[in-house]
Amino acid sequence: MQIHKEKSAFNSNDDSGTLDIREELEKYMFHWKWFVLGIIISLIGAFIFLRYTTPKYRATTSILIKDNQKSGISKELEAFKDMGIVGGGSVNNTDNEVEILKSRKIIGTVVDTLNLTMIYFSQGRVKKTESYGENLIKILFESKDDELLKKDKDTSFSVNIVSSDKFELKDVEDNLISTHSFDEVISSGIGDFRVVKRNKFQFKESTTVFVSLYKKSKVIDGYRSILSISSVDKNSSVLKLSFIHPVKEKAEDFLNELVTQYNLDAIKDKNEISQKTKNFIDERLFTIGKDLNSIQDRVKKFKTDNNISGLSGEGELALQTASTNNQNLIEIKTELTIAESVLENINKQSNKDETLPQNLGFSEGSISQSIKAYNELVVFKNRLSVNAGSKNPQIMQYQKEINSLKINLKNSISNLITSLKTQYDQINKEVDRINSKVSAIPSLERGYIDIEREQEIISGLYSYLLKKKEETAISLAVTVPNAKIIDVAYGSNNPVSPKRNIIYLGALLIGLIIPFIILYVKNLLDTKIHTRKDIEELTTVPFLGDVPHSETNEKIVIGNDSRTSTAEAFRLIRTNLDFMLSNHKDSDLGKTIFITSTTSGEGKSFISINLAAALSLSNKKVLLMGMDLRAPKVTEYLGIPERKGITNYITNDKLSLNDVKFSIPEIKGLDIIASGVIPPNPAELLLTGKIKELFDQVKKDYDYIIVDTAPVNLVTDTLLVSKYADMFLYVSRANYLDKRMLNIVQTLYNEKKLPNMAIVLNDTDMTRGYGYGYGYGYGYGNGYVEDVKKPWYKRILS
Repeated sequence: MQIHKEKSAFNSNDDSGTLDIREELEKYMFHWKWFVLGIIISLIGAFIFLRYTTPKYRATTSILIKDNQKSGISKELEAFKDMGIVGGGSVNNTDNEVEILKSRKIIGTVVDTLNLTMIYFSQGRVKKTESYGENLIKILFESKDDELLKKDKDTSFSVNIVSSDKFELKDVEDNLISTHSFDEVISSGIGDFRVVKRNKFQFKESTTVFVSLYKKSKVIDGYRSILSISSVDKNSSVLKLSFIHPVKEKAEDFLNELVTQYNLDAIKDKNEISQKTKNFIDERLFTIGKDLNSIQDRVKKFKTDNNISGLSGEGELALQTASTNNQNLIEIKTELTIAESVLENINKQSNKDETLPQNLGFSEGSISQSIKAYNELVVFKNRLSVNAGSKNPQIMQYQKEINSLKINLKNSISNLITSLKTQYDQINKEVDRINSKVSAIPSLERGYIDIEREQEIISGLYSYLLKKKEETAISLAVTVPNAKIIDVAYGSNNPVSPKRNIIYLGALLIGLIIPFIILYVKNLLDTKIHTRKDIEELTTVPFLGDVPHSETNEKIVIGNDSRTSTAEAFRLIRTNLDFMLSNHKDSDLGKTIFITSTTSGEGKSFISINLAAALSLSNKKVLLMGMDLRAPKVTEYLGIPERKGITNYITNDKLSLNDVKFSIPEIKGLDIIASGVIPPNPAELLLTGKIKELFDQVKKDYDYIIVDTAPVNLVTDTLLVSKYADMFLYVSRANYLDKRMLNIVQTLYNEKKLPNMAIVLNDTDMTRGYGYGYGYGYGYGNGYVEDVKKPWYKRILS
């Protein structure tokens, strides 16, 4: 067997920077059980997480934001187009409509309509789940203290149904508050309420329903953050609304109600103009109606008092001419009255922008168009103000356009009033000319013509306003919603979170990554030696062999019939010793093998005893000497009481070697000399001449002398007697000795302070092999060595 005295080319410094991928992988594959355990634990954790995490479902709906300028008007409304009350609508900005849909105003209305501030829960085996639409009871508030709810935190309590007629109110800590009957009005700090049964109520056993009442502002904020609205395409006015919630039915109801409330709000905004026009006309009709009644009473009274029923032919002609003029006066007077009212309405809006009456029939079409554009801007600005502040750039732009249009409207209406007054004066002059002809008519007929003319003017104005009122009523009746529902809200039965496949995949990766990180950090911080490769990379000391970890509790692991890996390792070391001692000068004298280590606890005594046993099995005379005078371990290790030894032999001239030698029945052919009592001056004792006499004597009597010495890094005792050694076995313990301590070994080797030095690696892990990616040829399970049976848990965790 060849003993490595120098590093091979494979381990030279030139290759120290290369990365052996197979070796790196084997570092981790060696701990494959930990990876399997990590994966199992992670998958179990993922299963528990999925089992008790509340799944969330996505509900979606799609709507079309109607664009009146693009889509025109429906056939049903075509009949009213000539009235100017439908068609020609504004273009709806999709981005603005998205903000309106997500506004606190709209969502707040939905929350109130569906009573989303109150949530009912039922207790499962582990967690509480929301029972939307499936709970047995319902809370109805007779009166609610909104101010208290705004200030206080969320309110929670439980309703414990104890019978078909009775229930108990309990607080969150399950303390009884009171007992009541169903439909009984209960007074509380948040208001008066009743607990009523739902249709599906059936009492079978005592059931507890948990009720939580949340602040409205908190609920609105939560729903706004979850609601997602997006356009299907940048050029499309179709919006897709989606909402994620643990209860699929609740998400669907929320989206459907949101679209409904959005349409109602849009209809309300559209009707605001028509409603103001209707109110304005109603006020004028009331005033003019009283004037018309008065003049009709005057006509009746005049005819009765003067006993006349009609006019003569000349009076009829004069009245017909006056009637034509009156018709013109009616039109001008009506438009003048309306124009003055609108101008007065505009002047009142000094600090607040409100819509103006529309479709009033101004002779100048530009004024009607301006009023229409003004109303649209006011509606847009008011809807956008729900979410945006006064400093919003779009609102500021709207305000700028409104102010500009308001000034133009004032000027246009003022000019119209001046023009109408001029026309009115001209027609009045014509009336005066006709009156001169009427003066020739008898006084009774002339008086009647004056009253009739006044009645006709007022009656015409009243008829005109009635027509406009009817047109406005039609406008209110035919107002259409802003959004057309393409798909009603629908929720899939497959939850969007947690995603089972992703969770399991993530758990699998975590189960691999965590052990990898732990092992990586462990290897990064590990400074211990583990294998032969670690020693050969850091030293040039010949490597004699390594001793695997012994799975038995026996102190002496080698015997005639022993076939364990540890016993075979000692046999291998025994063979290698022949190569190391092949240059022994005097074949008639015994060979002295000193065994030392860097520090205590590395297994010197274990190696010494079992190496001596291995040599004795080869029919050699072997002597085991304990020369660690400071911390003797041989007798302690063998379980033998302390006895006379080397210390006694040196200090007592009367003692002979036979007086201090002894043997044990476990190992035939092996003599042992213990260390003896611990002296106060061990170093000085080792310098005495009796040490030389001792070695001279034992070399004559034995083939091999195994000497257990003190650690070289702690005391100088070993160096004092190193001259008597034919060979030094330097024991280093795997997973124990720091790699940096190998500098001491290399220094001793370079300075030749320990003659014929070789390293033995003790307590190695057989499953790791040499450290080169291959193991011993006599490893476990190959038939060459005897397997040591271990308990099942040790086999798993080993």
